[in-house]
Amino acid sequence: MDRRPPPEHVRRAFGLGAADVTPVGATWRSGDVVLEPVRDRAFAAWLCRTLAGLELPGLRVARPIGASDGRWVVSGWRARRHVSGVVEHRPDETVLAAVRLHQATADFPRPPEPSERDDAFTLAERMAWDEQHQDLDEATGGRLFEILALARRPVSARDQLVHAELFGTLLFDGDEPPGLVGFVPHFRPAEWGAAVAAVDAVAWGGADGTLLRRWSHLPAWPQLLLRATLFRLAWHALHPASGATTLDGLRRAANEVTELL
Repeated sequence: MDRRPPPEHVRRAFGLGAADVTPVGATWRSGDVVLEPVRDRAFAAWLCRTLAGLELPGLRVARPIGASDGRWVVSGWRARRHVSGVVEHRPDETVLAAVRLHQATADFPRPPEPSERDDAFTLAERMAWDEQHQDLDEATGGRLFEILALARRPVSARDQLVHAELFGTLLFDGDEPPGLVGFVPHFRPAEWGAAVAAVDAVAWGGADGTLLRRWSHLPAWPQLLLRATLFRLAWHALHPASGATTLDGLRRAANEVTELL
């Protein structure tokens, strides 16, 4: 990874002048401004426009900062406001954030496909929704995928813009609302984003089946939980770094989901 700081002309474009910047993970920060390198200019510009258009009282959104000439991306860098907090496992708050977020994005246009998205990620999503087929390794989740896939039933909810990577990415700071820094776009029913967050929480965040049952009032919830589980199972089977521990978590989540089908 290139760890060089943003050039001075980039800092000036986003209003930082010659201010010093401090590395924070893959980003660079100066006061309330965070500069982040981007690999896909078109997708980064879309992300900035999307986050700029989000109005959501229950979420602290990392607002993008436009350059002095109106651009969202300058020489491979974008800027946003700093959002305080750390990643914590707060399952119910994450599911609630997903529900509120997708109410706000209901009428947003279909997103572009980010060029840096892992092909396995896209394939896993399509497999979960029975739009594409591929043999999966039984030892890394393929057999469980095949068994669960038999329980799929039609889902009539309309597709919309959703962010299905919320668990483990929201920032929490005490009693402040969750902080949203990025957005991994999908175009699926709104509650599928909440379902993925719930399945992730059961698989890897220490939650149990009571979390799934608490949100059972959501439309098509059992079938969306099923597709969320299939999505994670397919991705796990396709990922070269998959291991026994992560698969055990998915088995646990699958057992809880089947209780609701």
